[in-house]
Amino acid sequence: MLDGRETTFAEFADHVVLVVNVASRCGLAPQYEQLEQLQKTYGDRGFTVLGMPSNQFLQELSSEEKIAEYCSATWGVTFPMTEKVKVNGKKRHPLYATLVETKDAHGLAGPISVELREVRRAAERRGASLPPKRATRCT
Repeated sequence: MLDGRETTFAEFADHVVLVVNVASRCGLAPQYEQLEQLQKTYGDRGFTVLGMPSNQFLQELSSEEKIAEYCSATWGVTFPMTEKVKVNGKKRHPLYATLVETKDAHGLAGPISVELREVRRAAERRGASLPPKRATRCT
């Protein structure tokens, strides 16, 4: 965890856990505010957000201490966050190793990636009002 302690998912056995891959310098960093709101709204009902920072796309701060300070001071984050993890490659975190082997509803499995153009198109099809396009690659 960012605070240096070790844990397993057994700690969250009685919770619904929303695992979110995050990066402090990503264009989607403002999601921290909404994630914290989810935590505050539902945390006392057996729900928790679990942030998993990654620097594989060079968008995360250099240390766990800096990530913790940024998230707390900028976004008021109180939900638990792991130490930095890898989401792809030979040293990917075991959770992500399992996720890439697990087929989705379409029978597909594979590396973790986000194609922002596809996310934008899907959101717009659902009537979402999105900010202007800008070049951003996030984890």
